[in-house]
Amino acid sequence: MPAKYKNLFSPVKIGGVEVPNRLAMMPMGVFSPRLMNPKTGAYTKDGADYYIARAKGGTGLIVTGLVPIIPMPYLNPVNFPEEYVAEMKYLTDGIHEQGSKIFIQLTAMTGRAAHLEKEADWKLLPAPAPIQNVWDPTVKNRGITKEEIQQYVKNFAQAAYLVKRAGGDGVEIHAVHEGYLLDQFAIGFYNRRTDEYGGSLENRLRFPREIVEAIKEKCGKDFPVSVRYSVRSYVKDFNRGALPGEEFEEMGRNLEEGVAAAKLLEEYGFDMLNCDNGSYDSWFWAHPPVYMPKACNLKDVAEVKRAVNIPVVCAGRFDDPELAEEAIAKGLIDLMGMGRPLLADPELGKKFYEGRLEDVRPCIACHQGCLGRIFQGKDISCAVNPACGRELSYALAPAETKKKILVAGGGLGGMEAARVCSLRGHEVDLYEKSDRLGGVFVAASAPDFKGEDRQLLAWYEKQMKDLGIHVHLNSEVTEEMIHGYDEIFVATGAKERRLDTPGFDAPNVTYAVDTLLSEKIEGEHVVVVGGGLTGCEIAYMLGREGKKVTLVEMTETILNAFGLSAANYNMLMELLDHYQVKVIKNAVVESYENGTAVVVETEKNYPNTANRAKRMFALGSQGMKVKHEIPADHVVVSVGYIPENSLYEKIRGDHVHLIGDAKQPTNIMDAIWAAYETAMNL
Repeated sequence: MPAKYKNLFSPVKIGGVEVPNRLAMMPMGVFSPRLMNPKTGAYTKDGADYYIARAKGGTGLIVTGLVPIIPMPYLNPVNFPEEYVAEMKYLTDGIHEQGSKIFIQLTAMTGRAAHLEKEADWKLLPAPAPIQNVWDPTVKNRGITKEEIQQYVKNFAQAAYLVKRAGGDGVEIHAVHEGYLLDQFAIGFYNRRTDEYGGSLENRLRFPREIVEAIKEKCGKDFPVSVRYSVRSYVKDFNRGALPGEEFEEMGRNLEEGVAAAKLLEEYGFDMLNCDNGSYDSWFWAHPPVYMPKACNLKDVAEVKRAVNIPVVCAGRFDDPELAEEAIAKGLIDLMGMGRPLLADPELGKKFYEGRLEDVRPCIACHQGCLGRIFQGKDISCAVNPACGRELSYALAPAETKKKILVAGGGLGGMEAARVCSLRGHEVDLYEKSDRLGGVFVAASAPDFKGEDRQLLAWYEKQMKDLGIHVHLNSEVTEEMIHGYDEIFVATGAKERRLDTPGFDAPNVTYAVDTLLSEKIEGEHVVVVGGGLTGCEIAYMLGREGKKVTLVEMTETILNAFGLSAANYNMLMELLDHYQVKVIKNAVVESYENGTAVVVETEKNYPNTANRAKRMFALGSQGMKVKHEIPADHVVVSVGYIPENSLYEKIRGDHVHLIGDAKQPTNIMDAIWAAYETAMNL
């Protein structure tokens, strides 16, 4: 059948290589020992299968996650050339069997973006010159020497040659992008050198120039070399990123310099610019959370495309084939770059080709399964696709014995259990006590920036229909109904935790779920009780509406949600600041009456930024109680959930499986994964 999107599925030439379509998988890191050989830096069979699945799903160009080439004894192909080439053949052959092409991304690593947890990191991960570290600004990364730069250049050329020998179609240099080492060289704000690698733009780009020239000399002029490139930095200061549309003074690379640098990179010999935006100081541009607009980098990337003649990729919450088709047709970009969407649905390419957009399982921009797991030292995966990164071991096999399954609860966990059971050949009845599927996720998906959440709900609802699952709405499961079923999933969710604070029975006090589902909140002043992810998102929504919001949190930190990526955290914190949400920590609402919330704060003896006394006197271990009388036309309470497991307690048994929030309220990933893993093993 002909492609629905003709431009998107037309071939494109990159250097001496023709890619069959304009879909490119963006680098999504594979670092764990199960997926990457910790000795050679080659991909294991499991790691290779992760990439091959995306090629099989219709992606024309696969760009792998980064592979270090810096002088260190591990994860370095240069140290083990023959082993690396032999191990990589499975990956390159597997990609080519699917008709796709593969570029291996090679990296000079992180510079000041490194986590300095070990003393050895100081030696291995230098910056252009001594400069404060991203994650711990109280320490500085050392400066790299000229001799080290030259060794890096040699290693890049040697590693690229090994990639070519292994059957790779090209390499990508990581990166004049995202505030990594080469980007720190390229940007005057970070580059404090006074030699030929500092000063003018040409000097600051000398390092990547020497790299591409060395690779071309070693591998030939036609061997493609891409560069991962951030057009703009969006940096207000160290550890401060600019929000979309915000007026600010750019401390990093502005658009004018971004275009000028792109022209130079083309002149130096790079064959493709793989573009996005951002830096580690504005990490939410390079890894856009749900709060970022879709295709957030397209406008800036299009300016680069107008200035260069080599292919340009655009990435960053860019998953709309209609928009990509239009952008390619107008000559704004050459390739559509996707990372996380291809983790959520490896068959994205085929579904785009056939125009089956309603069958695409969407990425919800949560970062929990990808970045969150990577920074916990775990395998990369996906919150909505548990099989990501373990394509073979988590593949669904037909059940040896077909069973009759009852699922109590139609939230995400319940629907995932029903979906997997049905795919394996079981007969499934799903009962939901309300009039629609989705559970508390219906409320969670209500904000206007949660479009992908709503798409995920629609996708699950379609799966229920397409798989012939018997869905019974407005039907609550009782003990009497379970007879005749071989296996039972209890996915009855959770109920909101309530507070007995005096005054909280007033009509203008609402809890999170009702608040998210209700009409517009009246009044100018709002107090939000609870600084978890939901409470902070509600505070942001209300602040954006122009309300004066005070967020009250009983612990010492807000947004203390396990698995929350720094990209999501940092952007939401910037949004709370931008909309002037006042945050009071170590505090509780004592009472609410006559439009006033009495907040009691325990003020402790925290040090100032210089790690010295913040007050002239010590407060003592118990702190000092400070009362605030805060005007509140409305109070929103968001203090978590309590499992609703009463049905489970009545029907416990070996064939009864408690999953999702009914077991322990956590997050979307936990609910979906528990359902998948239980159902795949029945």
